[in-house]
Amino acid sequence: MSIKQKSKSLQSRGEQLSDTFFQLQVLNGQELADIHLPDFTDKLSQSGSYPLQPGRLDIFQVNVGKLCNQSCAHCHVDAGPDRSELMSRELLERCLEIVSRYDIPTVDITGGAPEMSPHFRWFVEECRKRGKKVMNRCNLTIIVANPKYHDLPAFFAANEVHLVSSLPYFSKSRTDAQRGEGVFDDSIRALQMLNAAGYGLEGSGLVLDLVYNPSGAFLPAGQSVLEPEFKRQLKSRHGIDFNNLYAMTNMPISRFLEYLLDTGNYAEYMQKLVDAFNPATVNGLMCRNTLSVSWDGYIYDCDFNQMLDIKVATPSTHINDFNFEELNKRTIALNQHCYGCTAGAGSSCGGELMC
Repeated sequence: MSIKQKSKSLQSRGEQLSDTFFQLQVLNGQELADIHLPDFTDKLSQSGSYPLQPGRLDIFQVNVGKLCNQSCAHCHVDAGPDRSELMSRELLERCLEIVSRYDIPTVDITGGAPEMSPHFRWFVEECRKRGKKVMNRCNLTIIVANPKYHDLPAFFAANEVHLVSSLPYFSKSRTDAQRGEGVFDDSIRALQMLNAAGYGLEGSGLVLDLVYNPSGAFLPAGQSVLEPEFKRQLKSRHGIDFNNLYAMTNMPISRFLEYLLDTGNYAEYMQKLVDAFNPATVNGLMCRNTLSVSWDGYIYDCDFNQMLDIKVATPSTHINDFNFEELNKRTIALNQHCYGCTAGAGSSCGGELMC
């Protein structure tokens, strides 16, 4: 995929794939790709894991908006500078009420670039006041994008925010090919600033985790192989330290789905996911301990269901009507993209499910 040609979101380009229902039709063999794969729910049934039920709710993931300073080729959110969706202060206050009332220990903030929300810093501070662990999905480049963000490392450190940041590879060419020209250099600079604030350093208590996802239509190598090499290369080349590397499978939705279709890799990639289905990953799936909330307050089983607009299968589909008992008894909604989380060692927002 050419970054220059497709640097805007699917929505702003008016692409069919900006329609989540159309994406689901593609994934189910009804549009664009004439392939018919085993139904994911049938796979789960054969493994004795269907219907899939939630466990303890540990993570409340909040997507505060689709506005971002980047337009990455693989972005499953279809975020970018041309998106304007941002969560309101009112809905963020409702999120705070929920995590407090139901004693949900972790708030996972994502976007877009979540730091571009005008309420981001207030929301982080309010979560911390309530004793919540805060995770933030930071794309790194936002830290150096504009002087008003240069103090983010100090802000993160003061609030002990657990940072999870994408770095597709430890080389400039592969990173820029996936995320845009100049992204690697800006990411390295941001990582050095975070290290200077104590992040990733032994004994600091400030956690900096990196996320690797493949640049093409293949599954990631194992975390146990990738992590030591990332650490060695980043330390020797740039003096950078970090804590953990998460290896994530690219999900066949949004811009990565577009890439697969454009390059003729869709059928082969989906078959790889199906062939690599691993029932042993099911217990660790993020949909079992997480609820994902969209910028406009709707509730989903996971971040990927959110991007396909597959809402939770309960009458309680919005945080203004949050019903903990209903949600705790729900059956998790599934579709063909779920093969991405159950392939090989498994994949989630926290990396491999079977290390």
